[in-house]
Amino acid sequence: MNGILIATLVVGGVGIFIGLFLGIAAIVFKVEVDEKEVAVLEALPGNNCGGCGYAGCSGLAAAIAKGEAAVNQCPVGGEAVAKKISEIMGIDSEATVKKVAYVACNGTCEHAKVDYEYYGVEDCNMLSFVPNGGAKTCNYGCLGYGSCVKACPFDAIHIVDGVAVVDKEACKACGKCVAVCPKNLISLIPYDATYMVACSSKDKGPVVMKACTVGCIGCGLCKKNCPNDAITVENFVAKIDPEKCTGCGTCKEKCPKGSIEALV
Repeated sequence: MNGILIATLVVGGVGIFIGLFLGIAAIVFKVEVDEKEVAVLEALPGNNCGGCGYAGCSGLAAAIAKGEAAVNQCPVGGEAVAKKISEIMGIDSEATVKKVAYVACNGTCEHAKVDYEYYGVEDCNMLSFVPNGGAKTCNYGCLGYGSCVKACPFDAIHIVDGVAVVDKEACKACGKCVAVCPKNLISLIPYDATYMVACSSKDKGPVVMKACTVGCIGCGLCKKNCPNDAITVENFVAKIDPEKCTGCGTCKEKCPKGSIEALV
């Protein structure tokens, strides 16, 4: 009987000691929590996509609370989240331009020519090890093996007829696809952009025409006829400035190769 009593007292004493130790440790090693940081984290969507430039939502929340990041830096949350965070931080939020990913290539199976049939690992980044960097004759076009598809956390990009195509409504402009594309074909453009050049080839016109039926040949007709000076031609390929473009459609009408795409 005495043994049981002693054992009970020992166990109880150890329990009390551990409890006191943990209580004291909690006080000594207590980490102060920034209430604003917690509130900002709760306001963020929680996708942890990294599109803001930080390692997840917690990283962005900490940066915003410290004043190291803008209240509208979350591309997924957009203007609605930026407004909530600005109220938490007690500052005015700048207007946020909604963006979407765009693939500057229309080299589909119908339009783009191929040099050989490829059978192997279906990953765009792996094709840098094969001849010409891929089976397509154009060395600047979409490879069509879906590295961007795998990287997208929102199921907003898919391979259609050999080319990556973005679903504007599903895209959150996180930038994951932009970072992973080995051909640097994907960029973030304003959601309301009306016309874009669906080609990224830097080859001269005759070379482009042998590789793709809709490739930009850098003729400059779109630039000459644009009434808003919204088009430039660099490295034999035309580029449209969405901020200057008014959506008149003249460039698309004048393009002899059909390289300019209407987005609306």
